[in-house]
Amino acid sequence: MTAVAAPSHRVGSLVEQFQFGLDAPICLTWELTYACNLSCVHCLSSSGRRDPRELSTAECKAVIDELERMQVFYVNIGGGEPTVRPDFWELVDYATDHHVGVKFSTNGVKITPDVARRLADSDYVDVQISLDGATAEVNDAVRGVGSYETALRAMRNLADAGFTGFKISVVMTRHNIGQLDEFKAIADRFDAQLRITRLRPSGRGADVWDELHPTAAQQRTLYDWLLARGDNVLTGDSFFHLAGYGEALPGLNLCGAGRVVCLIDPVGDVYACPFAIHESFLAGNVRGSGGFTEVWRHSELFTDLRRPQTGGACSSCSAFDACRGGCMAAKFFTGLPLDGPDPECVKGHGESALAGVDGASAPRPSLDHSHRSRPVPVTLGSRPPVSACNENPLAGLGAPGR
Repeated sequence: MTAVAAPSHRVGSLVEQFQFGLDAPICLTWELTYACNLSCVHCLSSSGRRDPRELSTAECKAVIDELERMQVFYVNIGGGEPTVRPDFWELVDYATDHHVGVKFSTNGVKITPDVARRLADSDYVDVQISLDGATAEVNDAVRGVGSYETALRAMRNLADAGFTGFKISVVMTRHNIGQLDEFKAIADRFDAQLRITRLRPSGRGADVWDELHPTAAQQRTLYDWLLARGDNVLTGDSFFHLAGYGEALPGLNLCGAGRVVCLIDPVGDVYACPFAIHESFLAGNVRGSGGFTEVWRHSELFTDLRRPQTGGACSSCSAFDACRGGCMAAKFFTGLPLDGPDPECVKGHGESALAGVDGASAPRPSLDHSHRSRPVPVTLGSRPPVSACNENPLAGLGAPGR
């Protein structure tokens, strides 16, 4: 796998190579279906109902064949809930038989004892169980009643089958940051690995971002916790904006959209980033001439993303070399310019920039596959944000409509 660099650019460090793109993604996210049994209030793809145009089994296998030829290391399969797709296990087996590793994210609904034993016997499949609260009270307010027990049951089944090192994936919100130690304890109990990711204002998350994204004080708490206790905690490179505090967190610390990662959605559309499902970031479709390879290597959007970036208003900031201006999707869906500060900029520049933005004019996600015709709301009280160390991290959070 080689770098695709601008002719005048001298390829040096690994980060520099990544910044200017590779001839194949290191990994990609592939949402196999929008069908899902849950209606999580922050779902980045607004999943719920299956799209009848989703790729067929044969088309999915053709994509896997391409990934094998491109020597993609692994594919991160999600949804929706990917395990509800009837050919899910057939596609997983096909991928691993063709040297494409699989990591799939699930709410655990289909992880029975038999399935857990099957997974434990595979050397090329990793599992990621979604959990957004260390207690049922916190988790179920966001993910739905009963989802906590479903996830814990899946973890018990995996542990009982001898599957060690599976991932527990947590989206950090202002209502669960105070539970970081509890999340780590759950992971340790099941011999699993904790993975925490950033809440983005994408999909249904756009409707709850103002209420759920961590406060500035909580971001600092998260940063300090990761430095002190995060040696074996994965972050998915989603907190590189926190590097503005000083010491960079482990990882790439660079937006990899269209450079080293991308998203394939259930109907074959290819987006620059899993968190930017919007026509502005649509690069092409795998059903087109040349398939996924053509989109990745020659699409106008990806070519543009791989050009040297100026950094815009952030380039004069002392923290720019550390945070690189933050998350493209977070900026876009909050109405900030892509060359402006991250809305959660730790220097406070994002907060200042947001003050001048009309929230009603911020771009809306392009697709909505929710079970209902409108995004599923989360009902929040008028109390101030809960602190990172509050004994009741659900303070102020009501039950969501379903």
